[in-house]
Formats: sequence, structure tokens, C-alpha cells
Amino acid sequence: MAKACGSRGRQMRSLTDKQRIDYPILAITLFSVLYNCILAYINHNIMPLSISHVVLCEGLMMISSVAFILKKGIYEEDLPIVLFLGFALVITIYIIVFNRLTFIDQFRNILIIFAFAGIGSWASERTVKLAFRIACTAVLLFLVCEIVSTPFYVSLFHPGEYFENTRGIKQVSFNSTGLFANALGFQGRFSFGLIDHRSSSIFLEQVSLANFCGVIVIYLLSFWPKLALLEKALCISTVLLILLTNDTRTMLIFSCVSIGGYFLFPKIPKAFNLTLMPVIILIGFFVHFMKPDEVGDNFTGRIGVTIKKMLDLDIQAILGLSISRIGEFADSGYVYLIYGSTIFGLIVFWLFVCLYPAGRTAAQRRCAHSLSLFIFLNMMIGGTAIFSIKIAGLLWLLVGYMRVSDNPRAVRVQSENLNESRVPG
Repeated sequence: MAKACGSRGRQMRSLTDKQRIDYPILAITLFSVLYNCILAYINHNIMPLSISHVVLCEGLMMISSVAFILKKGIYEEDLPIVLFLGFALVITIYIIVFNRLTFIDQFRNILIIFAFAGIGSWASERTVKLAFRIACTAVLLFLVCEIVSTPFYVSLFHPGEYFENTRGIKQVSFNSTGLFANALGFQGRFSFGLIDHRSSSIFLEQVSLANFCGVIVIYLLSFWPKLALLEKALCISTVLLILLTNDTRTMLIFSCVSIGGYFLFPKIPKAFNLTLMPVIILIGFFVHFMKPDEVGDNFTGRIGVTIKKMLDLDIQAILGLSISRIGEFADSGYVYLIYGSTIFGLIVFWLFVCLYPAGRTAAQRRCAHSLSLFIFLNMMIGGTAIFSIKIAGLLWLLVGYMRVSDNPRAVRVQSENLNESRVPG
């Protein structure tokens, strides 16, 4: 009888946990998605901003997340992300000491993963769903606005001016639109031709919007059976409109593969992820040797650029002793990671991405496999975009939640504390 009552109690607590809204987690996550467009609006309409304001916003998010994690407490299951952050700190100190040059970008990237995966592991199902629902709604709303009236969209955010003030990216003379220059595209680039530039929505630049599409696809794979019809329609509409207007070849490929992956991923052991990065790199070498002169801004050209830079790696770069050159590799993820954290940093990052997500349930394996495919494919044709807090925050919140989704830790810790309080003193 006591066991039955205890079981019912745990079920009730689990149900309550799913319906709970964690407002601090929700606020931090939504701010990570929206802060860029908020700052852009302030920059043009209220007061000019600088890079310090961007750093301040990111710092507030990091401090708030870490404070939340520390308040909850560090448990044994947090060991992987704690060790990962510790390793990043050691590598950062090594890079700074031996290069005699301050470089903390890679530590900041890993700190974002630590912070959002950490708070995600404490989030309720309802919180994660609400975060994605609000983010999707905001992206879709301003994407439609950008498509219907680009001048009105520009009048709200003035992306070109914002990036000049806060990132030092000068507005080029041929760009009279007010958009971020890289969103203009060029003749001959892959496009569906629905608008005259690459869409950006609330992210103000095209790469983050493309990667947001990939994050939503991972969310759909992870949550599909649990989503209401309207939620599915919202996410699918957002993904389709991004694919049709952003001209992103990588996310088009990723989205198409993920449709089959929904049925295939649950049948594949999680350990298979460890082969994914080497396979993608090998395919990259094959593509490059088949088309050695491809270096343009197309899919095979971007692969060619990355492979050529990998072939140019020397022992200094592999050991992280050429950090002054890292600015040359912002569009080649694997090379950037090696220059910024040594070859060992790349290996540890690969192991973390593959091993940290859980793989006990079908939904967890869908999340784990799609995460690895998203990141390792992106690193072949891009650089630092996957580490942007605008995308990484929402992504790692999802990964952190999915890691414990079959046995929510908030319920477990609550039960353990309750049992301890009942033990006679």
C-alpha cells in the first residue's frame, strides 16, 4: 500500500513538473534569441550602442545561467559539462600563456554550452515548449514582415548600422538597403528567388536564421509526438519559409535528411555518432580531390576552402601556437577550432557532442543523431556561427532537457530530498 502511494506520488510530481513554467530559464533563453534585435532597435531609435553593450548582455545571460545552476547544486550527472568547461579553461590559459596574446573566444563558446545545457537539464517540458513556441512566433512574424515590406523591416532595426556600431563591420558603398551587407547575396548564388536578398528576421544576419532553422528541425525530431497540431504547423511553417527565403543549402540538405532520420535515427545506437565527424571530413576530402579548384561560395566551394585550410595546418597550428592567425578561419569550423583550442580541443569537442546527449529513448536518439549531424556538417562549410548565443542557447537548452527527459531531475531531486527528510535523525 505504501509503495503504491509512493508510486502515485512520484507520478503526480512528474506530471506537475511537466506543467511547471521555469520563468528564470524561459527569460534567459528568450533573451538569448531576441537580444540582438532589441539592441538594434535601441541603437537606431534611442541611443547609439557599441560592442560593450553586446558583451554586457551576453555576460548577464552567462552570469544568470551559472548562478541558477549553482543555486540548484552540482550533481554527479553534471560532471561531463563541468569537466568540459574545466578543460576549456585549461586550454585557454595554455593558449594565452604560449601565444602571449589574450584569446578567450573558445572558452566563451564552451561556457555558453555549459550554461544552457545546465539550465536545460532543470527545465520542465512546458518551459522548453514555450521557449520554442515564442521564439518561432517572433522569427516567423518578423520574417513575414521582412518579406512583405523590407523597407519597414529595415526602419525597425537598421541592421547595417547596428553591425557597424557594435561589430565594426563597415557598411559598403553598394549597399543602400540598410540590410547587413552579407545578406544581399550575389548573382549566381543558389536561391528560390522569392525575395531579392537572404532573409534574416530577428537575427539581422542570414547565417543565424539559417541555423535557427536547423535548431527547429532538431526540436521537431525530439518532440514531434508531444506537439499539438498548431505547434507543429507553427514550426513547419517557420522552417519552410526560412528555407524558401534564406537560400541556405546546408539546412536544406539537413532538413531533407532529417525527414528520413525521424524514422531511422531511433534504430541507430548513439555510439554511431562517433563515426559521423570522421565520415563527413572524409567525404569533404573526396569532394575536394574530385573538384580541387572549387573555392567559390557554393556548397562544394566552401568544402574545398575548408579542406585546403586543413591541408595547410602545421605543427604550430595543431598545438595552438598560431592564435594570431585565427581570424583567417572564421568560415572553416574544424580549422578554427584547432587554431583556437589545439587538436585536442577539437577531439574533446567531438567526444562531448557525441557522448553528452542521452540515447535511452527513441526521442533522445533522434536528438543526439540530429545534433551531431547539424554541428559536424555546419563545421565543414561554416565557422563560428554554431557557437553564437543566438542559436547555441536554444539548441543546448534542448539538448540539456532531452538528456534527462525520460527521468526529469527536478522530480528526482525533489523525491530524494523528501525521502531524506523522512529518515529518522
